[in-house]
Amino acid sequence: MNYALVVLLLLSSCFQKETGNPNDSDPKKILIVYLSRTNNTKTVAEIIHKRVGGDLVALELENPYPENYRAIVDQVASENRSGFLPPLKTKVDTDRYDTIFIGFPTWGMQLPPPMKSFLHDHDLRGKTLIPFNTNGGYGLGSTVQTVRKLCPDSEILKVFSIRGGSERDGIYLAIQGERKDEVEEAVASWLAEIQIGTRE
Repeated sequence: MNYALVVLLLLSSCFQKETGNPNDSDPKKILIVYLSRTNNTKTVAEIIHKRVGGDLVALELENPYPENYRAIVDQVASENRSGFLPPLKTKVDTDRYDTIFIGFPTWGMQLPPPMKSFLHDHDLRGKTLIPFNTNGGYGLGSTVQTVRKLCPDSEILKVFSIRGGSERDGIYLAIQGERKDEVEEAVASWLAEIQIGTRE
């Protein structure tokens, strides 16, 4: 008789867990915000989104950069020298999120000015920031140091960085086909390492 009662109580407990309010244990939403010119960072953002869910947002400027590669290089160099932060068309309510993935290419070995604008314009104190990066083969440069400087009161987890395209050399979307499969595996390993749960 006691055994039957125990089984009944266990079944009841399981049923309550399955039918309870799913939001009771859900963490706040995840935001994945990224800047991408040749769609390599965008592709990594989409891979992350597929695995962790959340909201996926592309940064857009009020005044878009020129299409010409030399012109954008000159403009970004000027903005970096002067400290100019280009105004963003994209508006995000970051108060809704605890965990924010921030994706960016390396431009001139620095964090792109639009991402500086995003980090400068939002209060990210107490939030977990997870940087991810694509680059033309020269690495992160000073990008992560700048993220830390702009967000001193955020927890910043290990960055994911991988080679993307090289617009200077006429190589645009490089993360596709077999290369994309490789990047997906690398992202999965990185997410496991930083202990961010996935949907797969």
